Amino acid sequence: MKTTVIKTTDLPASFLDVHPHNLYLYCKAYAAGLRANTAQTKTRSDVSGGGKKPWAQKGGGRARAGSIRSPIFVGGGVAFGPSTNKNYDQKVNKKQKRLALMHALADMAANDKLLVVDSIAIESGKTKDAIAFVNGLEQRDVLVVKEMIDDKTFLAFRNLQNAYLIEPNELNAYLAAAYHSIVIEKAVFDKLTKEA
Repeated sequence: MKTTVIKTTDLPASFLDVHPHNLYLYCKAYAAGLRANTAQTKTRSDVSGGGKKPWAQKGGGRARAGSIRSPIFVGGGVAFGPSTNKNYDQKVNKKQKRLALMHALADMAANDKLLVVDSIAIESGKTKDAIAFVNGLEQRDVLVVKEMIDDKTFLAFRNLQNAYLIEPNELNAYLAAAYHSIVIEKAVFDKLTKEA
């Protein structure tokens, strides 16, 4: 299997003219979309009890109080706590997503971390063969992009911690920037550079 290291000179000029801020904005939006948004506290209106005024408005020498479920009382509601109705989604335009991916690939190429192979296939379906493939690349961790994932190759890569197998439609700027290097099939690479 022939492995080709892609240089920046092998990429179209459009890949090299992209501002890195596009990648920052996409990664920021992607990470925001991963937020679970499950933290929630009860406000004074959500806490049970507190229907009766705890003491008379005047004459006690104490501050007036309308409910023992006020935030100033122990067991009361929380003032300005987190709520699940907050929306963390951030909008990124299609063109900006494309530019972010282009910059991520160009950055990999500049550091000799973008590798192109003729085909990626582990016909045995064995994890040890996938490990041998990854170790042969001499990279810390790899994002493996295959045009069509077959069952055997999927099984081989499934349990590897330092490799992640995806198809071209799953490739995005966040994944491209997150891994130490990218191994991509020639057919996929040609299509990506042709669309630029």
